[in-house]
Amino acid sequence: MPILPPSLDDRRFDDLVDDLIARIPAHTPEWTNPRLGDPGRTLIELFAWLGDALLYRANLIPERQRLVFLKLLGMGLRPALPARGVVGLHYADDKELSVSSLKPGGRIKAAVPFETLAETTVLPISAEAYIKRGLDGKEAAKKTELLQGLARIHRIGGAVAGYETTPVFAGGRAVADGQDVFGASLDRALWIALLAPKAARPEDQAATNAAVKSTLGGGDSALPALLSVGVVPAVKAPGLFEQVSAPQPVPVLWEITTRGRSAFDTAYLGLNVESDSSGGLARAGVLRLRLPDEDYLWAPDNDVNLNPRAGVGDAPPRLDDPERAARLIAWLRLRPKPGEAVDHLGLAWLGINAVDIDQRVTHAGRVLGVSNGASDQVFTLPQGSVDATSLAIEVEEPGRGYQPWRRVDDLAAIDADPHAAREAPAYELDAEAGTLRFGDGARGRVPEAGMRIRLKSGRFGGGRAGNLAPGSLGELQSTRIDGSPAPAIKVLQPLALTGGEDAETLALAEKRIPARLRHGDRAVTEEDYRRLALEAPAVDVGRVEVLPRFKPRDRRFEVPGVVSVLALPAANLGPASASSRPNPRPDRPFIERLHAHLAARVPLATELYVIGCEYVPLAVSVAISLRDGHARDQTLLDVREALRRLLWPLPPGGLEGAGWPLRRPVRSRELEVEVARVAGVDEVRGLRLFRRRNEAWQALPAIAADGAQVLDLSPWQLPELLAVVAVDAETAPTDPSILPNPHASANAVAVPVVPDMCS
Repeated sequence: MPILPPSLDDRRFDDLVDDLIARIPAHTPEWTNPRLGDPGRTLIELFAWLGDALLYRANLIPERQRLVFLKLLGMGLRPALPARGVVGLHYADDKELSVSSLKPGGRIKAAVPFETLAETTVLPISAEAYIKRGLDGKEAAKKTELLQGLARIHRIGGAVAGYETTPVFAGGRAVADGQDVFGASLDRALWIALLAPKAARPEDQAATNAAVKSTLGGGDSALPALLSVGVVPAVKAPGLFEQVSAPQPVPVLWEITTRGRSAFDTAYLGLNVESDSSGGLARAGVLRLRLPDEDYLWAPDNDVNLNPRAGVGDAPPRLDDPERAARLIAWLRLRPKPGEAVDHLGLAWLGINAVDIDQRVTHAGRVLGVSNGASDQVFTLPQGSVDATSLAIEVEEPGRGYQPWRRVDDLAAIDADPHAAREAPAYELDAEAGTLRFGDGARGRVPEAGMRIRLKSGRFGGGRAGNLAPGSLGELQSTRIDGSPAPAIKVLQPLALTGGEDAETLALAEKRIPARLRHGDRAVTEEDYRRLALEAPAVDVGRVEVLPRFKPRDRRFEVPGVVSVLALPAANLGPASASSRPNPRPDRPFIERLHAHLAARVPLATELYVIGCEYVPLAVSVAISLRDGHARDQTLLDVREALRRLLWPLPPGGLEGAGWPLRRPVRSRELEVEVARVAGVDEVRGLRLFRRRNEAWQALPAIAADGAQVLDLSPWQLPELLAVVAVDAETAPTDPSILPNPHASANAVAVPVVPDMCS
C-alpha cells in the first residue's frame, strides 16, 4: 500500500451541512422542517461554507511540512539555465567606417531576452573564409593543359599542385556537419579575407580601403583595434564506446599578411590572442586578436598580369572576383603551429565581429528594502533564477555607506568560531526563487535597523524558451566603452542556441527527496548512478542503464573499479522514415555533460565511462490474414507500428513499457504474439527476421523445426528496426527491402502484340 499524506480533516461542505441538520432534533426538536430557503437552513449553509474554507487551509499543513523538509535537506529548487551561443555582429549601415568597442551586457531583440557576455569590438569590415582545395586525380587530368599554362605564367619548375579557391561558411552560414578546414586544404590552412565596405563608386574604393585601414590600425593617436573572431568547432557523434574527455586546445597560429621584400612577396605577422573564451578552439567561443598598425596591413594584388606570384606557393589564395579583390584589406591565416601534428580541424562556423551571448538580463543599482533589525530577514530580488556567481549584494552601514556582503551556502555553517560567525557579513541565496536571507546574530550578522539592502548587480533568467533556431535574433542595443550609444547593429545567428532549461517545479523537487536520502548526492549503488544521471541539468535523458565492472573499449566485464553508464537521449516515437535511422543516439555534448555531472559524485577510485549503446540493424517481414470488417491498409500500418513500438529503446517501447531490455534477444515468436494482438489480424501466417550483412539483408537461421528465429544481443547492444514489411499474403517476404505487389501472379507471361497489317 502506498504511503500517502492523510488529510487532517476530510469533511467537505455537504458533509458539514448534513452533520448539522442531523443534530437539529437533539438541540431544537421544535424545528421540524429545515427545508431549502429557510433562514435557519441558510445560516447552517453559511457556517458550513466557512468551515470548509478553514479545513482547506488546515489540510495545507502536510504540504508545508514537505516544503520545510526540503529546506532542512538543503534541497532548494533548481534555477533555470540559460541558452547560450556565439553570434556575429555587423553595422546596419554599410557606410559606417568607425570602430565600436562595446560594453558587455548589450541587449538583443528576440522572443526572450539575451545579453552579450563580454566586451567586443565591431569593425567596419566583413570576412569571407576560403581554403585551397587541392585537385583530385580526375580533376588534374582534365585540366592538364591549364596547369601547364599556369606553370609557364608563374614560372614554376617541376610538377604543379593545382588548387581551387573554395569558400567555406559562404554568406555567414554554418555547416551543420562541420568542415575539415585543414584536412580538405592543400596547405593545411584556413584563409580569411578581410574586406572593406563597398564604396558608392568604384573609383572611390581605394579611398574607402585607406580609411578602413587607418581605423583598424588606430590612426596616429590610438592603439590598433581588436579583431573578435567567433569559432564553433564541429561536434560529431562519438564513435562506439569512444572515451570522451574534456576537449583539448588545438595548437594553432594566427597570422595576418603584410608586405614582403618586394611588391610581389607576402610576409606574415603573428597576432597575439588577447582573450579566448573558446579554450583554444576546443569549444564554441570568441578570440580577440590584436591587429597591427595600419602601415603593416597589406594584401597582394590578385591580377596575374600585375603580380606573377598571385596565389602561388605560400601566398594567399587568388580571388578572381574583381569586386571582392578591390575591397581586400588583408588576409588572416589560421594554420597549425610549426612542429605540431595537426592534420584536421573541424569547424561548424567561423566569423568576425563575434560575441558570446546567453539568455539572461542584468539588473543593477536597485534597493531591495530596508532592514528592521530582526533576525532571519528575507528580501526579494527583482527576478528569479539568478546566476549566483554574478550576484553582488551591498548593505548600508552607519558612517560607511554601502558595503559588500558575501554569499554562503548555509548560514548555519559559516564558521566554527562563534565570534566570527556572529560578525560575518553574509547572506543565503535561494537562486530559483530569487530571495536573500540574512543571519540571526549568532549565524551571520543582522543588518542594522533602518539600513538599506541594495542589489549592486546580478544576472537573471533562463529556460527552454531560449533554445532558438538559427536566424531568430534581431538587433543589438549596446553602449560603447566611453558611454556613448553604439550605431545600429545587426545580429548574425548562424547556429541554434542551446542549453536552456526551465526551473525545477515543486513536484519534481519533492520526488528527489527519497533519492537524496538514499544516495546523499553520491553515486555508490547502481540505483544511485541511475537517479543521478536522470537528474543531470540541461540534459534530456530518456534511458539510463548501469553496467558495473564493464570496460567499454575492451568489451570486457568483471573489471574491478570500473562503472559504465549507458545513456540515451529522450526522443519521441514518431513516424518511421525509410531514409533515416530513428533510434536516439547520444552526441558528444550529451555525453560530456552527463560525464561531468556524474564524475563529481563518484568515489575517488572509480573509473567512470558514459557511453551510448551499440545498435544492431534488424528487419522484419510478416504475413497476416485479415479479420472481416477491418481495413487492409490500416491494419498493415498498425502491424508495422506495433513492431516499432515493441523494439523501441525508450518508453513506451519494450515488453514492459521501459524500452527493449538489455541482454534480451529478439525472438520471432515474441514478435508474432505482438502482431497477433493488433486489431484486425486474424492469423499470423509467417514472420522472418533479417540482419544486415555487407550492406544487404540476410535472413537469420532457424533454430527450431517450426522456423523460429532469434537475434542474439550482447549486454551493450539493442536492436534497431530499420525495415518492416507487412503483407496480406500466405508467406512472409524473403526480402525486407522490397514490398511485393499483392495483385501480381506467378503465372503471368508477356504476350506479344501482333500489329495490324494493311492489305
